[in-house]
Amino acid sequence: MVLPFEPITISFEKVKYYIDTPQKLRGQGFPPNRLQLLQDITGAFRPGILTALMGVSGAGKTTLMDVLSGRKTGGIIEGDIRIGGYPKVQETYARISGYCEQSDIHSPQLTVEESVAYSAWLRLSSQIDRNTRAEFVKEVLQMIELDEIKDELVGIPGGSGISTEQRKRLTIAVELVSNPSVIFMDEPTSGLDARAAAIVMRVVKNIVSTRRTVVCTIHQPSIDIFEAFDELLLMKRGGQVIYCGELGQDSSKLIQYFEVSYMTTDNFMNIYFHMPILSTLPFTSLWLQGISGVPKIKDNYNPATWMLEVTSPSAEAKLAIDFAQLYRESDLCQKNNDLVRELSFPVEGSKELNFPTRFPQNGWEQFKACLWKRHLSYWRNPKYNLGRLLITAASSLIFGALLWQKGQKINGEQEFFSILGSIFILQQCIGIGNSSSVLPFVASERNVVYRERFAGMYSSWAYSLSQVIIELPYIFLQAVLFSTITYPTIGFHWSLYKVFWYVYAMFCTLLYFTYFGILVASVTPTFQVASVLSSFCYTMLNLFSGFLIPQPNIPKWWVWGYWISPLSWSLKGILTSQYGDLNKEIVLRGEEKTISAFLGSIYGYKYDDLGIVGIVLLAYSLVFAFAFALATEKLNFQRR
Repeated sequence: MVLPFEPITISFEKVKYYIDTPQKLRGQGFPPNRLQLLQDITGAFRPGILTALMGVSGAGKTTLMDVLSGRKTGGIIEGDIRIGGYPKVQETYARISGYCEQSDIHSPQLTVEESVAYSAWLRLSSQIDRNTRAEFVKEVLQMIELDEIKDELVGIPGGSGISTEQRKRLTIAVELVSNPSVIFMDEPTSGLDARAAAIVMRVVKNIVSTRRTVVCTIHQPSIDIFEAFDELLLMKRGGQVIYCGELGQDSSKLIQYFEVSYMTTDNFMNIYFHMPILSTLPFTSLWLQGISGVPKIKDNYNPATWMLEVTSPSAEAKLAIDFAQLYRESDLCQKNNDLVRELSFPVEGSKELNFPTRFPQNGWEQFKACLWKRHLSYWRNPKYNLGRLLITAASSLIFGALLWQKGQKINGEQEFFSILGSIFILQQCIGIGNSSSVLPFVASERNVVYRERFAGMYSSWAYSLSQVIIELPYIFLQAVLFSTITYPTIGFHWSLYKVFWYVYAMFCTLLYFTYFGILVASVTPTFQVASVLSSFCYTMLNLFSGFLIPQPNIPKWWVWGYWISPLSWSLKGILTSQYGDLNKEIVLRGEEKTISAFLGSIYGYKYDDLGIVGIVLLAYSLVFAFAFALATEKLNFQRR
């Protein structure tokens, strides 16, 4: 490999994991307070050895992997977990480990090579120069056999882009490019056909050959896949170990353990004294375990399937034995306990892993990498960006045609309210369109962000700032497009000052609506909840905008809603900048007043307040952006 790494051993002793008992299980006889999912799990994962975590559904395979990798977001963990003989420190451990989730989560607008290069940029040490990093990315692509499709867009699962098997390999490559010493893989062959699964397992074996520690959960593998593993940790329902050891050639050691250890008492004595391999085992241990017959494996039968069948809960009930208890009393368990105790002490001359900073890259590099990825994601997503530009253009043309040259032709009440109502509807139409369109975009990226943040790639503030910054050029272009169409068609007053205020007010309006949508998506667990919450908020913004009920007519105990509604400030900004200084007298509601005086008496708009309006409009955008960053930092809707 281009970059060196330190082989690491993971040892764990009497690991337990508890969660609060769900309400629906309390009435079924489960403990009322805490439910134990893992019970005294002891074992070790060593470099250059491919270990399988197996068991029936509900045995706790993924739970154990999540506990050892530090991915659990709740519950209580007890026991001793050591990395290279030293107590595990999660912040340090995250820097030297990788976790390949069962669901392959990637940004669809990036290519395969860009996805791997992005991970390398943020996860490799800052001391590694760009050329070495690029060479390492190239080597990883070759090892994972992705170099032939490196320029393909990742795409969406089940839709466009690379295949499911290629996505699995990309998931592995994204983790491997961080140059980890330990890699966890959750169901790496799940959902793949035999050929695709074989390709993935060949890739996994390539990784193991570099003396990395690799652990995989696996469910009902084929014979070829099962025998690719070196060791097995088998669990039964309830989170208990029933086998932990080598598989052997053609799974011989596993088969020997279950067939010999649980042989019938009729032929026990005869086999014990006539098989040399058994004579090396303590007689007492074998006799205690040889209590009932486990069906022998048939010729050419899958050892993994046979193993799960003979250790299933129904088989235990039929044989009236407890495989977990028999394992705890076996010499194999004693051997593993001795090995774990030996590995619980650091090797002489070794040093505890320690990193001077929390993240491999500094804040500026994190921001640059996140902004680079956001840029590619936006640029290659015309459905989102080009879509909202087309909606803006269409809406502007329609309103411009309806209000053709009416901007300066205000001679009475009807003309004034036509302009006022049209600006109000146009602002909320395009603003709500921006807010609604950004919801699915941010929600779909959230799982990717969770994965990247757990891997320690960047701080949430770097990601949030990049998301905020990338919207600026697109929204500015949208505001310019809107103003370029509507200003001359409606026929507003041609003044550099008025044009600036028109563009500025619309830019801020689109900006805070977009940031508001991003904020709603970040504080809600699902896109559906975000849609409902945003719809309610739109109603409240319209109600307190000052158009349906002018500010002087709002009851005093509700007027605070007007002052905190950003739409009221947008409406005030555009109307006041255009008409707040006009002294043209018109008859409105039976009175002859200047337009500026009418704005002040009926709506409370004063021309001298424009400076405050400009500050408040910008402040709303900053507040929503900061709230989004804070929500991204503090909230995590991914429960494990």
